[in-house]
Amino acid sequence: MNKEKKYNELKRILLKFQGQGLFIAYSGGMDSTYLLQAAVSILGPDVTAITFVSAVFPRHELLQAQGQAQRIGAEHHLLYYDIFSHREFVDNPPQRCYICKKVLFSVLIEAARARKIINIADGTNVDDLKDNRPGLRALAELGIKSPLLEAKMTKNDIREWSRELGLATWNQPPSGCLATRIPYHQTITPEKLTMIDNAEQYLRQKGFVQVRVRHHGDIARIEVGPKERKDFFDPVMMDEINAHIKALGFLYVALDLSGYRSHNNEAVNK
Repeated sequence: MNKEKKYNELKRILLKFQGQGLFIAYSGGMDSTYLLQAAVSILGPDVTAITFVSAVFPRHELLQAQGQAQRIGAEHHLLYYDIFSHREFVDNPPQRCYICKKVLFSVLIEAARARKIINIADGTNVDDLKDNRPGLRALAELGIKSPLLEAKMTKNDIREWSRELGLATWNQPPSGCLATRIPYHQTITPEKLTMIDNAEQYLRQKGFVQVRVRHHGDIARIEVGPKERKDFFDPVMMDEINAHIKALGFLYVALDLSGYRSHNNEAVNK
């Protein structure tokens, strides 16, 4: 199916929600931004973007989501939730992502019911099925709709359409939940997530685009995009990064020589 046919299929899927109202779980990333733009252009005021506010999500994503939703012209609401009230999540088992998605989207369902809205969608696409994502099972169990997946859209499709539409997110790298930076069975705490978030935010300010800071107790293991690794090998840069990240609470700072890979979190969590 070519790109135009996929868009027509997406339009057909979204038109099923016309007049019913649609909540879109909106992170501000490339996929959900494209879905929000398409939904607003097709359904107009029937669409509401909902962004979760929780310690597990990077702060910069919230600011991006607010800015993008405003530019798109979408109604946008924030949904606050304390995920740390769930001991299962805090204990950080291998099904952590499933637990988190099940809890957060159950809260979103309640918020939708209060508005008499029965349709909730997210930005899952075809390429997401290639990854190990236990959270997708939770979304399926809760009946969350994934229009991009139904329309068989890939990341490349979404990137191309986003670029043509002038969306700033067209080349935005994935970020993901901060809890993925902590190995399984190591307790997740607000303090650890804050350390990770602050470290990653600092590295982005230094000009790195694809960034992960893995939390290994006293050790911060930094991953950057493979092509960005060379930028680290400057003594002044290394000294500055080392001092700043240690000041956040880590005793040691290390660079992963292989660079960022999308499945690095799986190796961390073994």
